[in-house]
Parts: sequence; C-alpha cells; structure tokens
Amino acid sequence: MGDSVNAAVPVMPVMPDYLNWPFFESYHQDIALNLDHWARTELSVKHPADVDQACRDLVLQLGRAGWLCYAVAGLDYGGFSERIDTRVICLLRETLARYSGLADFSFAMQGLGAGAISLFGTKAQKENYLPKVSKGQAIAAFALSEPGAGTDVAGLTCEASFVGEYYVLNGEKTWISNGGIADFYVVFARTGEAGARGISAFIVDAGNPGLDVTERIEVMAPHPLAKIKFTHCRIHKSQRIGEPGHGFRIAMATLDVFRTSVAAAALGFARRAFDEALAHVKQRRMFGKTLADFQLTQAKLADMATGIDAAALLTYRAAWQRDQGERITKEAAMAKMNATETAQQVIDSALQLFGALGVVSDMPIERLYREIRALRIYEGATEIQQLVIARELLNDPAAT
Repeated sequence: MGDSVNAAVPVMPVMPDYLNWPFFESYHQDIALNLDHWARTELSVKHPADVDQACRDLVLQLGRAGWLCYAVAGLDYGGFSERIDTRVICLLRETLARYSGLADFSFAMQGLGAGAISLFGTKAQKENYLPKVSKGQAIAAFALSEPGAGTDVAGLTCEASFVGEYYVLNGEKTWISNGGIADFYVVFARTGEAGARGISAFIVDAGNPGLDVTERIEVMAPHPLAKIKFTHCRIHKSQRIGEPGHGFRIAMATLDVFRTSVAAAALGFARRAFDEALAHVKQRRMFGKTLADFQLTQAKLADMATGIDAAALLTYRAAWQRDQGERITKEAAMAKMNATETAQQVIDSALQLFGALGVVSDMPIERLYREIRALRIYEGATEIQQLVIARELLNDPAAT
C-alpha cells in the first residue's frame, strides 16, 4: 500500500477509539486522521446556492489535495494502489460526510462513476479516464437506472445496436447523479436478449452527439441529479467496457465495492448528529439543570451511541472482508441496511433533543435530517437489502 496522502499535515493527537479496531492497519489510521484535519479547515458545512458549481469545485479541490487517488485503482493511472481499498473508501466517506454531505457525494461519485473502468476497463480506457478522475479534472457519472428499471436492473430497455465499428444508443436514464455536469457517463444498455445476460457497459463522453440532459431533478438534499436521453448516439466499439453481455456483472461488481461505503457515509452523518447533540445537552439549561442531567436524555444518548458502534462494526467488517478477497453480498447488505436505518434514528433523536432549534432551516441537524433520508433508498432500498440478506441465508447450507 502507499503512504497516506499529504504527509505534511500533522496527525491529530487524539485517535477515535474505532480506528484502533483490528479491521484497520496503521495507514488507514493515518489517512482518516489526515483527512479529518483537512476537512475541518477546508470544507464548508453550508448547503451552497449553486450545487453544480459547488460540486465542480469540490471535485477539483479533492483532486488537488490528493484524496481522489483512493477512488480509482492502478498506480499507473493515479490510484493509491492496484486495487481499490474498501476500508479506505469507507473511512474517507465517513469523514467527509461528517463535514459536508456534498463533499461526500462528490468523492463517492468519482469512485462509482469510474469504478467499472477501474475494475474492467482496457489499458487505453484506464489511461484516458482514470488519471483525470484522480486529479479532479474529469467528473464521472454512473448511468444505470431507468424510468422502468431501478432496482430491477435486468429489466432495463435502453438499447445499443452494433452497426459497423459503432454502437448506436437509444433510450432514457433517470436518477443519474452528476447528470448535467459529468464529463463522461458509464452507461449500461441492452445489446442482446432480455434479462441480465443481454446487457453491456459503455463509456459515453458528455459531448457525444445524441446524448442530452432532458430534465434536472430537484431533491430535498440538493445535488446534481438528472434524466438523460440517448437518440441515435454513436460510440465507437473501443468505448465498450468488458465483453458484450457482461454489463450486468460489471454493474453488480461496481456496486459491491461502493455499497458498503454508503453505510460509511451514513455513519458520518450519524456521528456528526451525535456530536452536535452531546454538546447541546451539556449546555442547554432546563428546570435548573442541564438537559444532560435528565435520565431520559441519558437513555437516548446511550441508544444513539450503541447504535452507531453496532453499525460501524457491521460496516467495517464488510469492508475488511472484501479487502481480504471474500464475497460480501450478505455482509454489505447488512451494513447498508443497518447503518442507514440507524443513522436515520440517531439523527431524529438528535433533532428531538434540539427541540425547536432542530427544525430551523440550514442548522446542522436540519441539514443532516435531509441528507440521511436518501441513503435509505439509493444503491438498494432497505427492503431490497432485506430480500438480499434473506436470499443469501436461505441459499447458504451453513446458515443456522
């Protein structure tokens, strides 16, 4: 593994207890602490008025500071190591989410958007795209979901017909993060028979004729999100990732890397909410006492802290197992489900402890309340994770 980024930044003197867990090595600790120091001084916690420009700026800022090297694989292509380190990705997302949901989003989408290229791209594709992603000079997007095929990936209908040396794309995609600001999209389209085996993956540059952003989607925690349409969009066969018909496997493998990191982002939101609540109850006076003096408050804090630790253990177990080369379909689903649901509960409890202040627009807890809600849905809603976990248990002869 490589050294931690920006070695000139002093390591913070206090290490959180969880960084001493056996899931981590010393370089994980260094990276997390250095990023925490950087984020404290460099990131704004405010929701910006212009989210498109803010994301462009954040991608460039993260790239210049060296943090995006962890989002891609391959030392020759600007990556931290030959393989994506899942624990690093999770630690970075957790830390960024504590300070800025938009910074976490910007980092995560560079990894997810370029993930298929890191995992399955040709040497030429990696040389062309990954160094620019790592430096923050190109913004990536992952175009999988469609109006009629979100969770049911095998049901997508966007088509890519092979004509001569080119594929011709026709169809629509929706809920595309970075839609409208991305420099390239990794697009999944049907090239064969119905079902999972008829899907292939392609890299489509944003300026390619026939690719249009048809609608921007506004959501409760603003970030670039759009519908895109392909109309006779021609792309050279060299832009196909992997073999024809392997797109479903490529999509699932990419999501497997980053699904656990969604749990880590939820942890970051939860830890920030807990810290805010803990500081508030210690100074809030009520009936001649502080709010922290009441047993009801203490019980709520105990539940919040226990939930966060339990979610963290599930999250970093899954990340550690993947870094050991293990299959983690069940473990990643458990982590994603538990961490996002727990974070929602922790943030709701924190808001309740703040009382009326908790619902004031753009206060930290109010922002977190809006940030967390989407995490229970994207990259597989909680209900889908339950089905995945149950399927894995029912198909595992060793399960008890």
